[in-house]
Amino acid sequence: MLRFLNILRCFSPANFLLIMTFCMALVFSTWQVLLNNFVIEQAAFTGKEIGILQSLREVPGFLAFTAIYVLLFIKEQLFATLALLLTCIGVGLTGFYPSAMGLYVMTVIMSIGFHYYETVNQSLTLQWLPKEQTASFMGRALSVKAIGALSAYAVIWTLMEYLQWPYVHSYALIGGLGALIVILLWMSFPQFNASTVQTKKLFVKKQYSLYYALVFFSGARRQIFMVFAAFLMVEKFGYSVGEISALFMINYVFNLIFAPKIGNWIGKVGERKALVFEYVGLIVVFISYAWVDNAYVAGGLYVIDHMFFALAIAMKTYFQKIADPRDIAATASVSFTINHIAAVVIPALLGILWLSSPSIVFYIGAGFAMCSLVLAWLLPLRPEQGNETRFGAII
Repeated sequence: MLRFLNILRCFSPANFLLIMTFCMALVFSTWQVLLNNFVIEQAAFTGKEIGILQSLREVPGFLAFTAIYVLLFIKEQLFATLALLLTCIGVGLTGFYPSAMGLYVMTVIMSIGFHYYETVNQSLTLQWLPKEQTASFMGRALSVKAIGALSAYAVIWTLMEYLQWPYVHSYALIGGLGALIVILLWMSFPQFNASTVQTKKLFVKKQYSLYYALVFFSGARRQIFMVFAAFLMVEKFGYSVGEISALFMINYVFNLIFAPKIGNWIGKVGERKALVFEYVGLIVVFISYAWVDNAYVAGGLYVIDHMFFALAIAMKTYFQKIADPRDIAATASVSFTINHIAAVVIPALLGILWLSSPSIVFYIGAGFAMCSLVLAWLLPLRPEQGNETRFGAII
């Protein structure tokens, strides 16, 4: 009987979420680490084309609110599985299209799966886990994400640096492996049910206004890191695929070791202190990007920048504490759209600005971080329904 109960625990909602996290990290990290070198070497991209590509990648995120309508027809767990499978297919096919138009199309396909998955995954996490365990679990999830990413980087390092594999084979291998994991996951795990029935319609509530604002500036800031910080490493400092992989590996080794501790720390000190610390650090990092002229210092800044990502757990746990449990799925859809309002236009606009002044791009990133810092000061020490800001309820 004890052995049977142990087997059942293996097929728990938490483990389902963790395996999906590993798979997404494996395939998306492959796409990410190869992208800048692939588009420059195979498709002759400049800052303009990479900006357009990244803007197109964010369009499905902007349309993430449509996830709530898909949930009228299928359950969230199945939706997350199908979205993850679509991501794997998009990544697996990327290497077959080394042209601007081909890359734009494959990026959109991959991105539809990615953003629907991230929307539903966040919703399921906040529904399935008790509030007192969420920050700790999200720290564990970041460690699992690090394992998936490190696995991708190690494979890419070996294939590209030592075995001289072409891009097309590397993309296809990881994408196919990810699809196999998703299929096995779908066949193995039972259907889990949430304790609260979710509202199946879209809405924007004034009680969540501070959360919406934090999400908006998070999306704007994230584009500077995702698009232009990585592009800086290749264009200005000539990082190779192997060097970019090594840089990413350092980032995820940090997450693997420290993310669970960061999750526990956020649970102890609270969301306001964690976010204030994150945004002060990001202001310093973005200003430093604008001035850096040394490849090693730039790499160090990139690692520090990535370290602050773990602190974003605080934004999600803040929402979980102030939210009506019935609102989680719908608000996850709306928040992803808000997160991508700026993301749709910023890469293209700043890509053009990049051609004349890369430094200004990073000064703008520091400005976004400053706005987030002001908002973080408004968080209460003990957020809950009816106490959404340090001044009480939002009326």
